[in-house]
Amino acid sequence: MPSMAQSHLFTNISDALAYEHQTTLPDSPFYTSPLSVQNNQTWPGAVIRIERANNYTLPDGIIAWRILYHSLDAEKQDVISSAVVLLPAGTQPSGGWPLVAWAHGTSGVAQSCAPSRMKNLYYGNEGLFEFPKSGLAVVATDYHGLGTSGAHQYMNKLAQAYDVIYAVAAAQSAFPQLAKDWVSDGHSQGGMASWSVAELEKEAKNKHYLGTVSVSGTINMLDFIDPLPKEKGAPFYFPMVAFGLQARYPTFDVHTALTPAGYEHYPLIASSGCWYAGYAAYSSQTSSQIMQPGWTNLPVVRRMLAENEIGTSPVQGPMMVLTGGGDTSVPPEGVRKTAVKSCKNGVSLFFHLYPGLDHDPTMTQSVQDQINWIKDRFAHKPFVGNCGAF
Repeated sequence: MPSMAQSHLFTNISDALAYEHQTTLPDSPFYTSPLSVQNNQTWPGAVIRIERANNYTLPDGIIAWRILYHSLDAEKQDVISSAVVLLPAGTQPSGGWPLVAWAHGTSGVAQSCAPSRMKNLYYGNEGLFEFPKSGLAVVATDYHGLGTSGAHQYMNKLAQAYDVIYAVAAAQSAFPQLAKDWVSDGHSQGGMASWSVAELEKEAKNKHYLGTVSVSGTINMLDFIDPLPKEKGAPFYFPMVAFGLQARYPTFDVHTALTPAGYEHYPLIASSGCWYAGYAAYSSQTSSQIMQPGWTNLPVVRRMLAENEIGTSPVQGPMMVLTGGGDTSVPPEGVRKTAVKSCKNGVSLFFHLYPGLDHDPTMTQSVQDQINWIKDRFAHKPFVGNCGAF
């Protein structure tokens, strides 16, 4: 769930849309105005546009900037993504501010659902601001298609990881006060993205990449979209998954996955409604009501599951993997099983389960643990994993 979601669990779509309108900044040409014909820098990570952001609700002293930059989609085609850079208050340390590349959880799939268009940056009240308050700079990507034009390849580990990685490159080129060393951190959808970042950085052999934090990550996609009855799950995400499938595989027909009841509100979430609207539209419905029987066995879904597999590839740097024992959105047993599989495949990680915590509280109540672990990476302290102990 997004920031403050637990106190705003609307079941009426009109109320949800009104709340989203209230917490969203006005439309800005920053995201969509034509690019300068003189801007011929199109490599991934190249900065397109920068502007100081003075319209967020931020803690005292934190400075925010919006950036527009080139990235890649899942097929390594050039796309344009947006992000926010948060600079801490106080005296810049020698070598620059250590950098956290933040990957957010599901905000929606429509262009209007970019966290950088939200007054509190979506996760502001859920721990994001604690990072700059602790002396860590942040670059927080929106993911392509959120904010910028183009279809958001929702729940695709490659597309989201590229957006994170190239947000770092863009931020470091635009802000010399940032250090070269960085870590990735993400929650939910972002927990999968941050893990994928670790895999890609292993291929790149990036010495400045120091590790990953994955919190309640959708690192076991089959468990996420087809949970066991005892795991409950969150079917209101599944129409968004259908959107992501069509964005990734354009010939896919969403009607093969959605029932007529499931499609009823699909145009809304595909065009303008974000997380709250999606929750209101589908929260009272079961998976069998909104999704076609056997939809997870569709060839395109199996292709998506194969592309998003986590735990079989080596990673760069150590990992911290966190989950909540009471998580009803991303089943914790699926997260644990993926961590066990990763350990068996030689990945060095630390796993921790917070007993009884649901999806959002796991993020909120683990923030200080995340910050402490991240600071240890920047201090180059020895990493102690716990493979075999969970």
